[in-house]
Amino acid sequence: MAVMELDRIPLDEVLRYLGAAGRDPGPLLPLAEDCAGELLQTARPRWTWRGFGCDVTPEGVRLDCGFLLPGRDLAGHLAGCREAVLLAATLSPGVDALLRRTQLSDLSRSLVLESCAAAAIEEVCGRAGEIIRESYPGRSFTSRFSPGYGDLPLTVQGEFLALLDAPRRLGLCATGSSILTPRKSVTAVIGVGEPGVESIPRERGCGSCSLRETCAFRRAGTSCKANKEE
Repeated sequence: MAVMELDRIPLDEVLRYLGAAGRDPGPLLPLAEDCAGELLQTARPRWTWRGFGCDVTPEGVRLDCGFLLPGRDLAGHLAGCREAVLLAATLSPGVDALLRRTQLSDLSRSLVLESCAAAAIEEVCGRAGEIIRESYPGRSFTSRFSPGYGDLPLTVQGEFLALLDAPRRLGLCATGSSILTPRKSVTAVIGVGEPGVESIPRERGCGSCSLRETCAFRRAGTSCKANKEE
């Protein structure tokens, strides 16, 4: 387990989650700055990871410990990989408590805090990914792919967390309905391939986004990336 000192939340990412990318944010910017500062004071980010050998099969990705991550989507994402990394990260229960309090008192501020939290956990995962890549010098990597995206079911969360000893190491658990708690947390799979494997996708997408289940862009049939590029 590693504790991460988070000293910044990218405001451009916060504004992107709020649908204000590429536009004059007006009074939204100082509100985002204030919310980001409050969240930084509250968050206590922690993360852990573990690497496995893997076989990509038509049924999914089977780790060398015997655990099957089922689904064609993940199998396609990790095509060409012989190793997989399981990653878990959380912002801490304090962030969940902050979000709950703010939802009761100021709905507009709570929406901005939600976007700050999404940008913050993305920052944690991004920095964790850099450290993980240093452990595999010269290798190629996929982008992250999280349970609940595509046909990789949320029901893998319990065993996923157990393999990482995340309940003990991070205080990160899954409910009976496979929802992570603390809520502002991420689990993800990263494929590790040989150098120069051209087919490995590297762009971040909905599969790694902590807002994917409540995203207004996805409900409208688009994405925040598409919105940013308009």
